[in-house]
Amino acid sequence: MDEHGDALAQARRAAAARDWPTAAAQFDVLESEQLSADDLAAYGGAVWWLGRTDDALRLGAAAYDAFLADSRPVEAAMGAMRLGMLHVARGDEQQGAGWLMHAGRLAAGIPECALHGYVASFTEVELRLFAGGEPAAVVDAARQVQGIGRRFDTPEQVAVGLHGEGRALIKSGQVVDGLAMLDEAMVAILHGQFDPFLTTALYCNAIAACHDVGDVRRMTRWTDLTERWLASLPAAVVFNAMCRVHRAHVQLLRGEWDDAERGALEVVALLDANRVDYAAEAWYVVAEVRRLRGDPGAADAYDEAHARGRDPQPGRALLRLQQGDAAGAATMARLAVAAVGADPLRRAPVCAATVEIALAAGRLEDAAAAESELAATAARYATSGLEATAATARGAVLLAERAADALPVLRDACRRWHELGAVYDAARTSLQLADTYRALGDEVSAAAEVAKAQATFDRLGAHRPAPEPPDGLTRRECEVLALVAEGRSNLQIGEALYISDRTVARHLTNIFHKIGVTSRTQAARYALDRGLSTSR
Repeated sequence: MDEHGDALAQARRAAAARDWPTAAAQFDVLESEQLSADDLAAYGGAVWWLGRTDDALRLGAAAYDAFLADSRPVEAAMGAMRLGMLHVARGDEQQGAGWLMHAGRLAAGIPECALHGYVASFTEVELRLFAGGEPAAVVDAARQVQGIGRRFDTPEQVAVGLHGEGRALIKSGQVVDGLAMLDEAMVAILHGQFDPFLTTALYCNAIAACHDVGDVRRMTRWTDLTERWLASLPAAVVFNAMCRVHRAHVQLLRGEWDDAERGALEVVALLDANRVDYAAEAWYVVAEVRRLRGDPGAADAYDEAHARGRDPQPGRALLRLQQGDAAGAATMARLAVAAVGADPLRRAPVCAATVEIALAAGRLEDAAAAESELAATAARYATSGLEATAATARGAVLLAERAADALPVLRDACRRWHELGAVYDAARTSLQLADTYRALGDEVSAAAEVAKAQATFDRLGAHRPAPEPPDGLTRRECEVLALVAEGRSNLQIGEALYISDRTVARHLTNIFHKIGVTSRTQAARYALDRGLSTSR
């Protein structure tokens, strides 16, 4: 066998063994005229796994032409579909749509076979899920994919259909059934010898679905399994990078902020050329870490995410609040809720941020409305992350209205965050508990909650919330006191804070007792001496 023949034989053996570095190295020394359609397809696949996307697209197009020349329309259609997927994934939707039309046109001229299931799984299931299409239609399409897979004895296609149906059911609010179907599909994928590209894509989609619905435990588990699967492959540059973005989300939640930011930054350049949506998400993780630490680079990171098509909300509104502009943040949050659309899962994080921002801006009615919607979403989907988020929001609104009612709710929220390992969220909730205990006259318990929270903030290097109010005052009492210093009446204060004048009077009684004064004039002087104002 001559030198070229030996290189080609080695390349083919390496490609069959999924040894993509060796396959690519051997194919690289060969002239394209020496390669068959199958060789070109294998060569393109190998370089794609190594992150050489432009080469993969060029070789995929050459393989498509070669398959057509060999009168192999099924293989040509499969190649066109994969090219469409790759172009869509890197943000080139026009070329992606063109290749998908090629695949559909070829499939239309072929008697029904497994090819039709693969085409439908992407065009009728994946693209509709990505675009937020009607879940019922996606469920029907996913079941058709399963039917084709069973008729043509293609187990991986059945798994793909189950996976798509599960995600569509989750979107429709049938979370228990949807997650169970997702688990069934993933078990089949885990134990099957399926196409590695397909396997890793389904792993990533499963993790994304768990993230969207707030199922923290499943998200963590499938991230672990995906990383284990990828470790079994000789090289998986692109998918390893995508998985690191999922891992960064888990690390962000758990307070592993250094690892989250470092991991996200390490993959953004590669993903810009392969999966711009994942690159955008990586920048959003970076922005969140920086915001939580008070790093001024957070704004630039949100801009990077936005430039790649990722809505920078609610992080950008929370950053505005952190910078002291509660009114501006409230406007941003209100517009973000309006812009996000009707999908309750997409609205949930914006509603959670709206509660925090509206309370800081003294807009209790807006906070209560956002909390009510969030509670309904948590009840509908009933996942650990959504339930913890909803409990925290409920406790915050109750604290502004009736501290005694807030106590059990915030204690429950704290417990939920601890169980999820979400240390920062637990610490923030501890501060709300401290305010509750103060409002109820329990300074010892309040001090314990503050100490616990501050220890977490110190360990994380977290941006510190506003300084604790003096003399055991709650933040709400500080707001009332600041308005007293402006000379407003109880009625005017109530209108500004969306509470009744009777509630204002009760707050004033507590304030006078805590700061040791007997008149509004003395209370106003106290507020001015300590720099309390409505801009706090």
